Amino acid sequence: MPDQMLVEPVLTMPCPSFAGETLPVHGRHDGAMETLRVTLEALGIGTVEEMTWKNYETIMRVVEPLIGAGHRLRHFDYTHSAALQLGTVERLRTDYTIRLAYTEWGSPQNPALICLGGIANSARRFDYVARALSHRYHVLCLDWAGRGRSGWLADQSDYSFDGTVAQVLALIRHKQLGPVTLLGSSLGGSVAMRVAAEAPELVERLILNDIGPFIPTERRRRRAESVARHYVFRHPAQLFHRTGAAQKNDGPVDDTVLLHNSFHQTRWSEENGGRVYRHDIRALQCYRDGAIQDHDQWDDWQRIDCPVLLVHGMMSDALQEATIARMMGKPGLSVLHVPDVGHTPTLSDPLHIDALARWMSAPHALPVESTIGWTAGAARILFR
Repeated sequence: MPDQMLVEPVLTMPCPSFAGETLPVHGRHDGAMETLRVTLEALGIGTVEEMTWKNYETIMRVVEPLIGAGHRLRHFDYTHSAALQLGTVERLRTDYTIRLAYTEWGSPQNPALICLGGIANSARRFDYVARALSHRYHVLCLDWAGRGRSGWLADQSDYSFDGTVAQVLALIRHKQLGPVTLLGSSLGGSVAMRVAAEAPELVERLILNDIGPFIPTERRRRRAESVARHYVFRHPAQLFHRTGAAQKNDGPVDDTVLLHNSFHQTRWSEENGGRVYRHDIRALQCYRDGAIQDHDQWDDWQRIDCPVLLVHGMMSDALQEATIARMMGKPGLSVLHVPDVGHTPTLSDPLHIDALARWMSAPHALPVESTIGWTAGAARILFR
């Protein structure tokens, strides 16, 4: 199925409002869910088992433009230096260049917000928050090397943590950005902390989506074993069952959110006769090889001197209560607890987006610690 059809939708997007006014419910009240209902009815589909790939293509053609409207897909050349190729024999180490992809939203004249995803995420996972904030911010969402629509690195060992840090710095240099806000989910948050610690002049604010300076080995290993496999989905039901299980702790989000994320995290593979994850499996196998010990960034955390917003999925197994308690010793930290969700809330709910927007406008606008719920009305037809 040709995914290129959904790369460059450009439509007028609604703008959220602030200062106590009602925020439009992007992904629900903008008609995406109702459009999905109508499309499923027209196709005569009541369950995922009845769906074909042709049906899936039809559904995504109709629903996706309502979600991703306004983004531009961009690329730039990233040079992976020989100094980052420690797993390659010395005589073969040499600088080489690949293309990195990112989505761009809003005007370059606005303050910059860079969104960084998890180990297996694509940049399009941030569409909801990027679209909602793009009238006030210049939003850039990066596809890591080997993920999404970015190029692949030469060797498995090149997919290192230091390499992801270098990619963020390269994007900032490429766009000639001043101090930016970094929003990082999981791996993206870990990378954001390192960037803020080592290049404080480049980071004005930091939003950590369910990630702290410490992740226990057990959790890292369990996640690594799950993602570091090659999956082929030869029927939509297989994709939905797999991603539905992986997203069982995503909270009360509707089908359009889960469809959107699963679509951009996979691609059609003619060779395999189905959809496969849109990443270089070596990148996740490199992560698996490194998940043999705790992830410890307390030294980085101590060096961070900018305001920080920590979003905590209250069912998370990655961000522990003890870690949050230790983090709260830092001045300038606000913690936003989100119930009924696990690791890395999707940041698609308008209440959550509004909270992020308020904090970005005034880092002291939120209490040191608060809890926020969910917009009512999420519906599940396919992902049950």
